[in-house]
Amino acid sequence: MRITSVGHAGLLVETSAGRILCDPWFNPAFFASWFPFPDNEAMDTAQLHTAEYLYVSHLHHDHFDAEWLRTRMSKDTVVLLPDYPVRDLRTSLEDLGFRHFVQTRDLEPTQLDGGVQVMVNALTSPTDGPIGDSAILIDDNGTRILNQNDARPVDEPRIRSFGPLAGHFLQYSGAIWYPMVYDFPARMKQTVGRRKRRNGMARALNYVEQYGAEHVFPFAGPPCFLDEELFHLNDLDGDDANIFPDQWVFLDFLRERGVTNTHLLLPGTVAELGPDRSCRLEQVDERTVARIRDDRTGYLREYQARRADRIRAEKAGWPTTRTDLLTGLREWVEPLLQYADRTCEGINGRVLVEVVDTPDATGAEEGADGGTGAGTAPTEQILFDFLDRRVARWAGEECRYRFELPRPLVERMVAERCPDWANELFLSCRFKAARKGPFNEFVTTFFASLSTERMAYVEGYYAELSQTEERARAGDHVVQRRCPHLKADLVRFGSHRDGILTCRLHDWEFDLATGRCLTSDDRKIISEARVNPSDDDPDLPEIPAA
Repeated sequence: MRITSVGHAGLLVETSAGRILCDPWFNPAFFASWFPFPDNEAMDTAQLHTAEYLYVSHLHHDHFDAEWLRTRMSKDTVVLLPDYPVRDLRTSLEDLGFRHFVQTRDLEPTQLDGGVQVMVNALTSPTDGPIGDSAILIDDNGTRILNQNDARPVDEPRIRSFGPLAGHFLQYSGAIWYPMVYDFPARMKQTVGRRKRRNGMARALNYVEQYGAEHVFPFAGPPCFLDEELFHLNDLDGDDANIFPDQWVFLDFLRERGVTNTHLLLPGTVAELGPDRSCRLEQVDERTVARIRDDRTGYLREYQARRADRIRAEKAGWPTTRTDLLTGLREWVEPLLQYADRTCEGINGRVLVEVVDTPDATGAEEGADGGTGAGTAPTEQILFDFLDRRVARWAGEECRYRFELPRPLVERMVAERCPDWANELFLSCRFKAARKGPFNEFVTTFFASLSTERMAYVEGYYAELSQTEERARAGDHVVQRRCPHLKADLVRFGSHRDGILTCRLHDWEFDLATGRCLTSDDRKIISEARVNPSDDDPDLPEIPAA
């Protein structure tokens, strides 16, 4: 099996069944905020255009590059579709002209030609990507790889049953707007940033140890930020409070913990894996590697200069019209609120959206010291009221969350009825935010579910969580076996200590005595004290002590 990195999460996997192209990304994403790092623009992509198979893991634009797929990719390719509950990915690909699909089933092998089989794990909680993220396993006559990209699989036994892995490709770096856009004090931002950076790499290490592949290839991040307004988000000097560590940082992190079967994967790197789990690596020129690694600021400034015209063109294409945003949002969102019972109950408050006329609300340097920046006075203040289920002009009501958003981007979201602000606008980092109290998952999920189909799925998902659950022991308590946030199996991903249960998938913590989530106040876990341990079901699994 010959695997070529085409940048970020992009892989060209050459197998006995033909070429499988995974997640190609070349164009700027999220309102020209994200660019592939390192730069892959100069790559010869001719062999990618006619790949026999295409796999797009999910709809994030650093994986789903609509412009490149529309203009470069042959529409005769066969698309391997994850088993998602909503049709958004298939519909988006059909809109680009693709017409040949293989619908995989979650964690069930699919046979291709030449003795090759694939197995796709579809993650389908409301917080998995744009309501869906996935990983793919490929078996070419005994040579097996796991392309995990951004996904966070929770069914380890089913994945391990696919067979021993020669290669494991996984993400380790941040892909979020938190904490950078928030008006936290500088010290708090640094503390949160350090924790997210450390936890992201620790989570990836946990996956490396779980699956035990012969060779490990960190990839799929970080992006880089070339717009001057966002340039400060890049990790230029190994800042331990920056949530975007690069491959060298993560490779050092692994080596310090005894993991040495790792390889640097840059655009153009080729890995040849054999059925004996051997690896022959063709690395890019060492001078190129050194330039990227040792002079990050110089490298990114040159990259910035090459893409400056593209950034200007992208911004010139932003809407300049001024529409009645309040009426547009009211007509669009209020019908969704009427049946979003669990979402409204979960938010249990109000969200204020402040629209500013200039793109000054970028979370850029003015907010880096912990202030909100001088900014520009909002021209519209729109209330999303989840108590009375209405969208209205703000009249001074208390709001738990506040988002300050540039008008051009809001105009685009409303004009296109974009169902996913979280994974479009928010990921751009071109906004500011404030909140009172801890993180509330339902707020982000709401802004990612602004369509009838998505909201119906989200409501059904939350309803399912309230039904009878499998149980597991956690010290002196019996709890539901799956985390209420992402359904992670707590027997595998959980631990308990001093009355606190921790789910390591996202570091959620729960008070075993009350079931209350200590990380966010919007979820609870079912937890009951073991009054008479001798009456316990002897087959009840045990969540390990920390």
